[in-house]
Amino acid sequence: MTQIIEWLPQLDEQRPFYLALADSIARDLSTGRLNSGDRLPSQRSLAEQLDMNFSTVARGYREAQSRGLIKTRVGSGTEVIGLADSQSARAQRRDLSDRSMNQAPETENPVLQMRMMQIWNDVGEELRALMRYQSSTGSTEDKAAALRWVARRGIEAKSDQVLVTPGTHAAMLAILRANTQPGDTVCCENITYPGIRGLCNLLQLKLRGLSDDKEGPSPTELSDWVAKENVRVFYTNPDVRNPTTQTISPRRRAELVDVCRQNRIVIIEDDAYGFLMNDAPSTLAMLAPELVYYVAGLSKCLGAGLRVAYLIVPPDTATSSIDTHLKSSNVMVSPLTTRLATRWIETGVSDEILHQIRSESIQRQLLARQILPAGSFDAHPEGFHCWVRAPREWTRHRIVDWMRGHALGAVVSDVFVMHGQAPEAFRLCLGGAASRHQTRSALTFLRDAYDTPPS
Repeated sequence: MTQIIEWLPQLDEQRPFYLALADSIARDLSTGRLNSGDRLPSQRSLAEQLDMNFSTVARGYREAQSRGLIKTRVGSGTEVIGLADSQSARAQRRDLSDRSMNQAPETENPVLQMRMMQIWNDVGEELRALMRYQSSTGSTEDKAAALRWVARRGIEAKSDQVLVTPGTHAAMLAILRANTQPGDTVCCENITYPGIRGLCNLLQLKLRGLSDDKEGPSPTELSDWVAKENVRVFYTNPDVRNPTTQTISPRRRAELVDVCRQNRIVIIEDDAYGFLMNDAPSTLAMLAPELVYYVAGLSKCLGAGLRVAYLIVPPDTATSSIDTHLKSSNVMVSPLTTRLATRWIETGVSDEILHQIRSESIQRQLLARQILPAGSFDAHPEGFHCWVRAPREWTRHRIVDWMRGHALGAVVSDVFVMHGQAPEAFRLCLGGAASRHQTRSALTFLRDAYDTPPS
């Protein structure tokens, strides 16, 4: 094994130390002072030699790794990458997912990966037919797969209630366009999925956030808004909510449904995360099928690249209006991706993917509970994100900046707050392209912030 070299960085004191450290590695690699394959001193050792905080050195190494200058392997330390390898690493990084999005952990099970690839190859044999324009909202086979999938959540519907859409966002836009006029009001949890705000802005709708208690959003506040404005829609993602991880209690669901039923308010149930739970409460669509537009996106439970969501409209509701709006904004759902999703569901591969995501999420949540201070975050044991309270003396913006360059995506609370002061908190995604080792490393790095005031 290559020996650790004797190396000390030459730091530009005008730059933040962690950036100066990464700059020094880049500079020494270009001048030949460092070479491909050199093993750098450990983070702790270098911190002691420089009389520097360990976390600053760790962040500097992480910055250098994000630039493709070094790589770290368990048991092997930190190794310098050559210039050609560095360029290759940068090219690979361009293919990484957007870590500001909440993403499930990727499966590393080789048997499952092989099955997924085989089905992809099978779908490829239908390529010519799938490259043609087709039904705007899915084939008969796609709708049968959709019904089979949503039955996992207790949803019973007929084929004429099903629309296969190009993602949850597209489905929600069509629902809002079919059920509102400019100036109408949409109510939702005050801290929730930010996509609803963008859609309401686009359609010139008023958006009113409802405060929460431990059981969920306030039905009293919903009634208060009904008395003051023309509330047409109530939006919720009720299970393992993005970002707070809260799940609305069965009692609160019934109370919210009562208010909506009394006032003829349409409900959009965005069931993005309910499939992750083994013990999820009954859906709102089961409690009030005549009111609820139920949206089951596949992004969180199978893979964001599919861009497929199944929309179940209330019985006896004409789908033609929704279909028209979907077609005007999207033309059609992609036959390629819907065929892949349908084959996964037909063959049971979807069940295996969901099981793998749930199992890996459980392990990563266990890591979070082991590493982060008790009481510092909220999470669901089968979810793959956490709602983290900023460490004392840190602001939410500074702690998210502190996490930049690590494999886990951190997003400040401001993005999710509909109105009022954002809390000193952030959403931390434990999934995406990050390995379990990278997850542990990033959580350990975050843990240090709770013991170290910002410099």
